[in-house]
Amino acid sequence: MPAHDESFHRTRTRRSDRVRAEHAPRRTSGLLTILGHFAQPPADHVRAFRISKTGSTGILDRMSEETQHIGILLFDGVEELDAIGPWEVLSYWTQNHPEDGYAVSTLSRDGGAVRCAKGLVVQAAHSFADAPELDVLLYPGGDGTRRHLHDERQLDWVRHQRTTVPLMTSVCTGSLVYAAAGLLRDKPATTYWNALEHLAQLDPTIDVRKDERFVDAGEVITASGISAGIDMALHLVARLANVERARQVRHGIQYDPEPPV
Repeated sequence: MPAHDESFHRTRTRRSDRVRAEHAPRRTSGLLTILGHFAQPPADHVRAFRISKTGSTGILDRMSEETQHIGILLFDGVEELDAIGPWEVLSYWTQNHPEDGYAVSTLSRDGGAVRCAKGLVVQAAHSFADAPELDVLLYPGGDGTRRHLHDERQLDWVRHQRTTVPLMTSVCTGSLVYAAAGLLRDKPATTYWNALEHLAQLDPTIDVRKDERFVDAGEVITASGISAGIDMALHLVARLANVERARQVRHGIQYDPEPPV
Protein backbone atom coordinates (compact mmCIF):
# COMPACT_ATOMS: atom_id res chain seq x y z
CA MET A 1 0.00 0.00 0.00
CA PRO A 2 1.42 3.43 -0.84
CA ALA A 3 2.72 5.34 2.12
CA HIS A 4 0.63 8.33 1.16
CA ASP A 5 -2.58 8.56 -0.83
CA GLU A 6 -3.73 12.11 -1.36
CA SER A 7 -7.38 11.11 -1.45
CA PHE A 8 -7.09 9.31 1.87
CA HIS A 9 -4.42 11.18 3.82
CA ARG A 10 -5.05 14.86 3.39
CA THR A 11 -3.19 16.64 6.12
CA ARG A 12 -5.59 18.28 8.48
CA THR A 13 -4.88 20.72 11.25
CA ARG A 14 -7.23 20.04 14.08
CA ARG A 15 -8.88 23.16 15.42
CA SER A 16 -7.66 23.89 18.91
CA ASP A 17 -11.17 24.80 20.05
CA ARG A 18 -12.91 21.78 18.52
CA VAL A 19 -15.41 20.12 20.78
CA ARG A 20 -14.09 16.67 21.62
CA ALA A 21 -16.58 13.95 22.44
CA GLU A 22 -16.45 12.93 26.08
CA HIS A 23 -17.77 9.69 27.55
CA ALA A 24 -21.53 10.07 27.82
CA PRO A 25 -24.01 7.62 29.32
CA ARG A 26 -24.87 4.84 26.88
CA ARG A 27 -28.40 4.93 25.49
CA THR A 28 -30.54 1.93 24.79
CA SER A 29 -33.56 1.29 22.62
CA GLY A 30 -36.83 3.18 22.73
CA LEU A 31 -37.82 6.73 21.92
CA LEU A 32 -38.71 7.41 25.54
CA THR A 33 -35.13 6.55 26.44
CA ILE A 34 -33.77 8.75 23.68
CA LEU A 35 -35.90 11.84 24.22
CA GLY A 36 -37.71 11.37 27.50
CA HIS A 37 -34.88 10.38 29.83
CA PHE A 38 -31.89 11.78 28.02
CA ALA A 39 -29.30 13.34 30.31
CA GLN A 40 -27.95 16.72 29.36
CA PRO A 41 -24.59 16.50 27.56
CA PRO A 42 -21.41 17.01 29.55
CA ALA A 43 -20.19 20.54 30.00
CA ASP A 44 -17.55 20.12 27.31
CA HIS A 45 -20.32 19.52 24.78
CA VAL A 46 -21.97 22.84 25.51
CA ARG A 47 -20.78 25.50 23.14
CA ALA A 48 -20.12 29.08 24.17
CA PHE A 49 -23.14 31.37 24.12
CA ARG A 50 -23.61 35.07 24.53
CA ILE A 51 -26.55 37.40 24.96
CA SER A 52 -27.45 38.90 21.59
CA LYS A 53 -27.65 42.59 20.82
CA THR A 54 -31.39 42.38 21.39
CA GLY A 55 -30.46 42.51 25.07
CA SER A 56 -33.65 42.32 27.10
CA THR A 57 -35.18 39.65 24.91
CA GLY A 58 -32.79 37.11 26.38
CA ILE A 59 -32.15 35.52 22.99
CA LEU A 60 -28.94 33.52 22.91
CA ASP A 61 -26.64 33.52 19.92
CA ARG A 62 -24.00 30.84 19.60
CA MET A 63 -20.46 32.08 19.40
CA SER A 64 -19.10 30.05 16.55
CA GLU A 65 -16.39 30.95 14.11
CA GLU A 66 -17.16 28.13 11.69
CA THR A 67 -19.65 25.45 10.83
CA GLN A 68 -19.20 21.97 12.25
CA HIS A 69 -19.46 19.26 9.58
CA ILE A 70 -21.17 15.87 9.72
CA GLY A 71 -20.24 13.49 6.90
CA ILE A 72 -22.27 10.46 5.84
CA LEU A 73 -20.15 7.93 3.97
CA LEU A 74 -21.54 6.42 0.76
CA PHE A 75 -20.19 3.43 -1.15
CA ASP A 76 -21.43 0.81 -3.59
CA GLY A 77 -23.55 -1.67 -1.69
CA VAL A 78 -24.48 0.69 1.16
CA GLU A 79 -27.82 -0.19 2.73
CA GLU A 80 -30.24 2.57 1.71
CA LEU A 81 -31.90 3.29 5.06
CA ASP A 82 -28.59 3.10 6.94
CA ALA A 83 -27.56 6.31 5.18
CA ILE A 84 -30.84 7.93 4.13
CA GLY A 85 -32.54 7.55 7.53
CA PRO A 86 -29.84 9.53 9.38
CA TRP A 87 -29.65 11.93 6.43
CA GLU A 88 -33.35 12.80 6.86
CA VAL A 89 -32.89 13.47 10.57
CA LEU A 90 -29.66 15.42 10.29
CA SER A 91 -30.56 17.42 7.19
CA TYR A 92 -33.92 18.41 8.70
CA TRP A 93 -32.06 19.59 11.79
CA THR A 94 -29.26 21.47 10.08
CA GLN A 95 -31.41 23.11 7.40
CA ASN A 96 -34.15 24.22 9.77
CA HIS A 97 -31.85 25.24 12.60
CA PRO A 98 -28.66 26.65 11.05
CA GLU A 99 -28.13 28.63 14.23
CA ASP A 100 -26.95 25.39 15.85
CA GLY A 101 -23.87 25.61 13.64
CA TYR A 102 -23.88 22.20 11.95
CA ALA A 103 -24.04 21.07 8.33
CA VAL A 104 -24.37 17.56 6.91
CA SER A 105 -23.12 16.26 3.58
CA THR A 106 -22.26 12.99 1.89
CA LEU A 107 -18.90 11.71 0.72
CA SER A 108 -17.55 8.72 -1.15
CA ARG A 109 -14.07 7.63 -2.15
CA ASP A 110 -14.13 9.27 -5.56
CA GLY A 111 -17.27 11.39 -5.30
CA GLY A 112 -20.10 10.99 -7.76
CA ALA A 113 -22.80 8.34 -7.89
CA VAL A 114 -22.91 5.14 -5.84
CA ARG A 115 -25.31 2.23 -6.27
CA CYS A 116 -26.89 1.18 -2.99
CA ALA A 117 -27.62 -2.38 -1.88
CA LYS A 118 -31.14 -2.47 -3.32
CA GLY A 119 -30.43 -0.48 -6.45
CA LEU A 120 -31.01 3.13 -5.41
CA VAL A 121 -28.42 5.42 -7.00
CA VAL A 122 -27.25 8.30 -4.82
CA GLN A 123 -24.93 11.15 -5.70
CA ALA A 124 -22.20 11.88 -3.17
CA ALA A 125 -21.52 15.56 -2.65
CA HIS A 126 -17.80 15.12 -2.00
CA SER A 127 -14.88 12.83 -2.61
CA PHE A 128 -12.47 11.95 0.17
CA ALA A 129 -10.08 14.50 -1.29
CA ASP A 130 -12.41 17.51 -1.29
CA ALA A 131 -14.68 16.77 1.69
CA PRO A 132 -14.73 19.39 4.43
CA GLU A 133 -12.92 18.69 7.67
CA LEU A 134 -15.32 16.50 9.61
CA ASP A 135 -16.43 16.74 13.20
CA VAL A 136 -18.66 13.68 12.94
CA LEU A 137 -18.39 10.72 10.55
CA LEU A 138 -21.28 8.32 10.01
CA TYR A 139 -20.36 4.95 8.52
CA PRO A 140 -23.43 3.02 7.33
CA GLY A 141 -23.64 -0.70 6.73
CA GLY A 142 -24.78 -2.91 3.91
CA ASP A 143 -23.38 -5.62 1.68
CA GLY A 144 -20.65 -3.24 0.55
CA THR A 145 -19.01 -3.37 3.97
CA ARG A 146 -17.98 -6.98 3.35
CA ARG A 147 -15.33 -5.79 0.93
CA HIS A 148 -14.21 -3.08 3.33
CA LEU A 149 -13.36 -5.63 6.01
CA HIS A 150 -10.50 -6.89 3.85
CA ASP A 151 -9.60 -3.65 2.07
CA GLU A 152 -6.48 -2.39 3.80
CA ARG A 153 -6.68 0.91 1.97
CA GLN A 154 -10.19 1.49 3.29
CA LEU A 155 -9.29 0.36 6.80
CA ASP A 156 -6.28 2.67 6.77
CA TRP A 157 -8.57 5.54 5.80
CA VAL A 158 -10.87 4.70 8.72
CA ARG A 159 -7.93 4.66 11.12
CA HIS A 160 -6.80 8.02 9.78
CA GLN A 161 -10.27 9.48 10.30
CA ARG A 162 -10.10 8.37 13.91
CA THR A 163 -7.09 10.64 14.41
CA THR A 164 -8.83 13.70 12.98
CA VAL A 165 -12.59 13.26 13.51
CA PRO A 166 -13.76 13.81 17.10
CA LEU A 167 -16.87 11.63 16.87
CA MET A 168 -17.10 8.42 14.83
CA THR A 169 -20.54 6.84 14.39
CA SER A 170 -21.85 3.81 12.54
CA VAL A 171 -25.10 2.13 11.58
CA CYS A 172 -25.66 -1.60 11.13
CA THR A 173 -22.58 -3.44 9.81
CA GLY A 174 -20.61 -0.22 9.60
CA SER A 175 -19.45 -1.15 13.09
CA LEU A 176 -17.80 -4.28 11.66
CA VAL A 177 -15.51 -2.02 9.64
CA TYR A 178 -14.70 -0.03 12.77
CA ALA A 179 -13.91 -3.30 14.56
CA ALA A 180 -11.68 -4.50 11.72
CA ALA A 181 -9.85 -1.17 11.86
CA GLY A 182 -9.31 -1.50 15.62
CA LEU A 183 -11.58 1.38 16.66
CA LEU A 184 -13.75 -0.65 19.01
CA ARG A 185 -11.08 -2.29 21.10
CA ASP A 186 -12.22 -2.58 24.74
CA LYS A 187 -15.40 -0.64 23.97
CA PRO A 188 -19.09 -1.52 24.15
CA ALA A 189 -20.70 -1.68 20.71
CA THR A 190 -23.54 -3.14 18.69
CA THR A 191 -24.43 -3.98 15.10
CA TYR A 192 -27.09 -5.65 12.96
CA TRP A 193 -28.65 -8.61 14.80
CA ASN A 194 -27.34 -11.13 12.29
CA ALA A 195 -23.79 -9.80 12.56
CA LEU A 196 -23.36 -9.76 16.34
CA GLU A 197 -21.25 -12.92 16.37
CA HIS A 198 -19.09 -11.57 13.56
CA LEU A 199 -18.51 -8.39 15.54
CA ALA A 200 -17.29 -10.44 18.50
CA GLN A 201 -15.05 -12.53 16.26
CA LEU A 202 -13.43 -9.48 14.70
CA ASP A 203 -12.34 -8.22 18.10
CA PRO A 204 -12.96 -10.35 21.22
CA THR A 205 -12.28 -7.32 23.45
CA ILE A 206 -15.52 -5.67 22.32
CA ASP A 207 -18.36 -5.69 24.85
CA VAL A 208 -21.10 -6.65 22.37
CA ARG A 209 -24.46 -5.19 23.35
CA LYS A 210 -26.94 -7.37 21.47
CA ASP A 211 -30.12 -5.86 22.93
CA GLU A 212 -29.37 -2.17 22.58
CA ARG A 213 -30.69 0.04 19.81
CA PHE A 214 -27.46 2.01 19.84
CA VAL A 215 -24.45 2.34 22.11
CA ASP A 216 -22.76 5.63 22.93
CA ALA A 217 -19.21 4.87 24.04
CA GLY A 218 -18.04 8.47 24.06
CA GLU A 219 -15.95 9.07 20.97
CA VAL A 220 -17.61 6.21 19.08
CA ILE A 221 -21.34 5.55 18.69
CA THR A 222 -22.60 2.34 17.08
CA ALA A 223 -26.21 1.62 16.10
CA SER A 224 -27.85 -1.71 15.46
CA GLY A 225 -29.52 -2.56 12.19
CA ILE A 226 -30.91 -0.32 9.48
CA SER A 227 -33.80 1.66 11.03
CA ALA A 228 -31.82 2.09 14.26
CA GLY A 229 -29.81 4.74 12.44
CA ILE A 230 -32.78 7.09 12.77
CA ASP A 231 -32.79 6.70 16.55
CA MET A 232 -29.04 7.14 16.69
CA ALA A 233 -29.28 10.31 14.57
CA LEU A 234 -31.86 11.77 16.96
CA HIS A 235 -29.47 10.93 19.78
CA LEU A 236 -26.79 12.85 17.89
CA VAL A 237 -29.02 15.91 17.67
CA ALA A 238 -29.69 15.72 21.40
CA ARG A 239 -26.01 15.27 22.15
CA LEU A 240 -24.69 17.96 19.79
CA ALA A 241 -27.49 20.48 20.36
CA ASN A 242 -30.00 19.62 23.08
CA VAL A 243 -32.91 17.36 23.88
CA GLU A 244 -35.56 19.91 22.97
CA ARG A 245 -34.04 20.32 19.53
CA ALA A 246 -34.12 16.55 19.05
CA ARG A 247 -37.80 16.56 19.98
CA GLN A 248 -38.44 19.29 17.43
CA VAL A 249 -36.69 17.28 14.74
CA ARG A 250 -38.57 14.13 15.68
CA HIS A 251 -41.85 16.05 15.40
CA GLY A 252 -40.76 17.65 12.14
CA ILE A 253 -40.08 14.34 10.42
CA GLN A 254 -43.15 12.79 12.13
CA TYR A 255 -41.16 9.92 13.56
CA ASP A 256 -43.30 8.05 16.07
CA PRO A 257 -43.16 4.44 14.94
CA GLU A 258 -46.05 2.14 15.72
CA PRO A 259 -45.47 -0.90 13.49
CA PRO A 260 -48.73 -2.41 12.19
CA VAL A 261 -47.41 -5.96 12.57
